[in-house]
Parts: sequence; structure tokens; C-alpha cells
Amino acid sequence: MSNRICKLLGIRYPILLGGMAHVSRPALVAAVSQAGGLGVLAGGGLSPDQLEQAIARVRELTDRAFGVNLMLMDKSVPDQVDVVVRTGVPVVTTGAGSPARYMDTLKSAGVLVFPVIPAVSLAVRMEKLGADAVVAEGTEAGGHIGTVTTMSLIPQVVDAVSIPVVAAGGIADGRGMAAALALGAEAVQLGTRLLASEEAPVHAAFKQAVVQAKDRDTIVTGQSLGRPVRCLVNRLTKDLARCESEGASADEFEALAAGGLHRAVYEGDCNRGSLMAGQTAGLIREVLPVQTILTRMVADARTILAQRGELLQ
Repeated sequence: MSNRICKLLGIRYPILLGGMAHVSRPALVAAVSQAGGLGVLAGGGLSPDQLEQAIARVRELTDRAFGVNLMLMDKSVPDQVDVVVRTGVPVVTTGAGSPARYMDTLKSAGVLVFPVIPAVSLAVRMEKLGADAVVAEGTEAGGHIGTVTTMSLIPQVVDAVSIPVVAAGGIADGRGMAAALALGAEAVQLGTRLLASEEAPVHAAFKQAVVQAKDRDTIVTGQSLGRPVRCLVNRLTKDLARCESEGASADEFEALAAGGLHRAVYEGDCNRGSLMAGQTAGLIREVLPVQTILTRMVADARTILAQRGELLQ
């Protein structure tokens, strides 16, 4: 399964860990890298000092390549960029904004930049800025999302840019990986599937909520406020939806949501916690080791891609 992404990153499998705040921490990052993918450390919610400590911890756990995700709306990003450059992190994924301000600094230090984008126009803009690849994320994903489905977004982005495309959103098994590769992506990014892994530093109750979820058990709130987030349905999301429908301001909405992800990840509060997860939760039936998840996914994708050609004969 050699392709441009694998060669660029020096990884065995074209699989990236999504930079999930409070979830993509050193143990999970190292597990993904050790299993042959690219572990990506979430910078969101970390101070520059905490990020540097987390990077050091990843290096204690693995000697494989890994990256850092920068949430560009975070006020500490300029200092986080300095940490990334100083510590020699090889690749950065970015979200929640444009990395234009930091591109020269990162590129001059030899850092590969993979912006996460939800639309074709943004993919084109990122290529012009000098991005090495783009992560095209469909609306099926968990957490902060765009509006275009993965099935529609990926081939349009592939047609619009010449750099490699990583597909994200709605991918949790070999079938999803095979579909993404068939659409022209050269790698996939996993979030929800790896959240429900043994190595993810997530409360067991949150993982079980993912395992028990069905196809229609997620909801997007904040759409009308320009802050769409997909989570599993619970008391908090119902309150947020009601708040939004009643015309609450963005500040009132955010005040109600504040601390929700922390409650979900660390306390396992499945009522008042923000259970950020994608629509693939309905596909996940058990919590598994990262190594098992990745090797099964790749093996199944290979089999599917080899067999499906028979349907056109």
C-alpha cells in the first residue's frame, strides 16, 4: 500500500490519528505510530509547556514518526508553533482556521503541513499556501465539522489539487478505507474508531457510549451559530438544541457547552458531557487495541479492493 503519504511520512499504513482534544494524548499517539500509522498529538487545550512535555512523552514511548495538531483559534498557537519547530516535530495538521500566518516558519524548519479542510475552495487555497497535503473532512465526522459529505467532498478535492488528499469523516473499517482510496484519497484519518480503542485515555463510560450507539444517535448543534459540532445525543445536546432553537446568543450557547468535553473524557459523564463522536459510532461494536484496529482495517481494505473489480466484469 505504498503511496505518496506513506513515503512522505515514513509510515507503513496510510492512516492518521485525528487530533482530538483531550483524547489524542501521548499513549494513543504512540500506539498509532507503533502500529504503522501516524499518531497525531492534539495541541488543543495544552499550554506550550504542556505540549513540549507531551511531545517528550511520545518520544519516550515510540521512535516512530508522529505529528502535532494545532487548533488555530487557540491563543497559544504562536508559542506552540515555536515548540513544534524547536523540538523537531516532523508534521503538523491544522484546524479551525488558516495556517497562513505560520506557514513560512513551519516550512523553513522542514515541518510538513497538512491542513484539515471541509471544502474544495479551502483545499485549493491551502495548496497555494504551500501545504504538503490536505485532510478533507466530511460532515459525518465527530466534533467540529463542515457541511459536505465525505462521499461528495473527497473526489472533488482530489480533482481540484495536485497534492495528496487524506480522507476523514465516516471511516471506521476496511470498507470505509477502501471507499476513500477508490475516491482518490491516498490515506485516511480516524477519530471515533480510535477513540474507542484500549489505548485512548478516555473514560470507559464514554467508550461504551460509542460502542452502544446506533446509526442515528448523533446530532449536530450550533449550526445556526456558525459553530457546528457533532456529538452523541444526550441531555446536554438536547439542552443545546433547545437553547439554539430559542435564539440564544453564541456566548450563551458556549456557556452552556463549556467543560462538556472534559466531563465526557475524564469523568465519563454521559448525560452532561460533550460526547464528541462521528456517525461511524454506529459501526463500532467493541473496544479494541490500536494494533488490531489498524491491521484489520488495512487487510480488509486490500481484500475489498481486490474483489470488487469482479462486479464490473
